[in-house]
Amino acid sequence: MKHRYLKNVTTLEYNVEKCIGCERCSEVCPHGVFDMSDKKARITDKDLCMECGACSMNCPTKAIGVNAGVGCAAAIIYNWITGKEPTCGCPDNGSNKKCC
Repeated sequence: MKHRYLKNVTTLEYNVEKCIGCERCSEVCPHGVFDMSDKKARITDKDLCMECGACSMNCPTKAIGVNAGVGCAAAIIYNWITGKEPTCGCPDNGSNKKCC
């Protein structure tokens, strides 16, 4: 079973036009966010991204960007490690504005 953190909060960005089909992203991603289709990388489920940055660091054309260690995924992982309730630390101010 694959683990999703929070929906629609990852900083992962992907530019298919820059992709050369080297498959590095699919090889290094620990959560299987990428697979290959028609000689290009394809995002299987963006919400699986834990923002580790492995894909971005290994992409030779910089087709992938992610702010590793920031955002909701990092906060949730930190809270799991420290035994606190998983949260991204967003204030609930009723504004319906996403902080992540």
